[in-house]
Amino acid sequence: MQDKIMNAFSEQTKNMYAPMRKLNALMVENMEKMTEFQIEALKSYSKMGVNQLKNAAEVKDAESVRDFTAAQTELMSTLSKKVLEDAKSMADMTMEFKQEIEKIVEESRASVTAATTAEPEAKTAEKRSTRSTTGAAS
Repeated sequence: MQDKIMNAFSEQTKNMYAPMRKLNALMVENMEKMTEFQIEALKSYSKMGVNQLKNAAEVKDAESVRDFTAAQTELMSTLSKKVLEDAKSMADMTMEFKQEIEKIVEESRASVTAATTAEPEAKTAEKRSTRSTTGAAS
C-alpha cells in the first residue's frame, strides 16, 4: 500500500515538475542563443568602429577628407541596414521563444486536464469495483 502511494506521489511530482524543467531548459537555450547573437553583433559593430578610426587616422589632405566623408555616408547606410537586420533577427528569436513557451504551456494544460478527467473516472471505477466485491461477499 505504501509503495503504491509513494509511486503515485513520485509520478505526480514528475508530472508536476516536467513543464518547469522544459521551461528552464528553454530559457537557458534562449539565453545562450541571445547572448551569442549579441556578442557577434557587438564584434561586428566594434570592427566597423575600429575600421573607421583607422580610416580617420589616414586622413592627411583635402582629398582624403573627401574620401573619408564619402565612406562615412556609405558606412552609415551599411550600419543602418545591419541594425535593422539585427533587430529583425532578435524579434524572430523572441517570437520563436514565445511560441515554444506557449507550446509547453498548452502541453502542460492538456496533461493536467487529462489527469483531472481521468482521476474522477478512476475513483468512480474503484468505488464500483469495491461495491460489487462487497455486494458479492454479502
